Amino acid sequence: MLDAAQKGGYAYPAINVTSLTTINGALRAFAEAKSDGIIQVSTGGGQFASGTCVNDAAFGAIVLAEAAHILAEKYDVLVALHTDHCHPEKVEGFLKPLLEASRKRVAEGKGPLFQSHMFDGSVVDLKENLKISKELLKECAELDIILEVEAGCVGGEEDGHDTSGLPAEKLYTTPEDMVEVYEALQPIGRFLFAATFGNVHGSYKPGSVQLKPTILRDGQKAVTDKHGEAAKMDLVFHGGSGSELSDIRETLGYGVVKMNIDTDTQYAFTRPIVTHICESIEGVLKIDGEVGNKKQYDPRSYLKKAEISLANRLKEAADDLLSTGKTICGTV
Repeated sequence: MLDAAQKGGYAYPAINVTSLTTINGALRAFAEAKSDGIIQVSTGGGQFASGTCVNDAAFGAIVLAEAAHILAEKYDVLVALHTDHCHPEKVEGFLKPLLEASRKRVAEGKGPLFQSHMFDGSVVDLKENLKISKELLKECAELDIILEVEAGCVGGEEDGHDTSGLPAEKLYTTPEDMVEVYEALQPIGRFLFAATFGNVHGSYKPGSVQLKPTILRDGQKAVTDKHGEAAKMDLVFHGGSGSELSDIRETLGYGVVKMNIDTDTQYAFTRPIVTHICESIEGVLKIDGEVGNKKQYDPRSYLKKAEISLANRLKEAADDLLSTGKTICGTV
């Protein structure tokens, strides 16, 4: 998938999921768009999926991944499974159990549970970040899993990860950082690199976020000038929600093959639920002692609408990233 995206000049939407309904919405979108795509689980998403009593991020991520493996069999597109931001303090409790789950699957003759994982070492200095990244990439490479790493910080707040107070310079990866990341990781295995160029989590009014996609261009040039054109890295665009189409398209020319979208799809999921509740308030709330309307408060009645709305927003992302109609399913 990554090779096809680099060659074709497009990128995959990567959507965070938390439930069977959001997985089904993502699969519907990819299938209708005839686009391959990426389904990902955060630590918070895993905790939620495990249930409020269990509250185990790794366990919930395993449940969602196994469900996605089964559900994806019904669709004629390729879907990669990925885990989102995992900081150093969560490696032992989140990434390590997931790697062990993949190890067991591989021993049974199956593929790994996840095709890629993200280690977010942006909270430590680059030297420590790369030290941990190299150790994790060795484990991933043995299982045919790709590791995504980050240098520089994505601003804003998402899923309990808040970097909104960081100084502006922390939001921009330098060309020197990109060369250092490449030289540290390339000899070990395939990796994705979330280089930061002012991107933030969340959705903001126009003008509030100052993206500088040329940072990706300059970093890629520094790497290829030193190591040749084949050294061009697979880059990731975090904080894609609310971004201008011109910025999204510009990043594709600089090697972005994956764009994370979460805030916009969360809103798309929730909006029709709110509309359903407001329009059916008497049936849903049993007002003034009435019996209500079971068809209106049955969760399926509004979750179906939420699934379709999420899928429609994700199809927009596929259009923006030029992946629509470009599935390679059936050719690999």
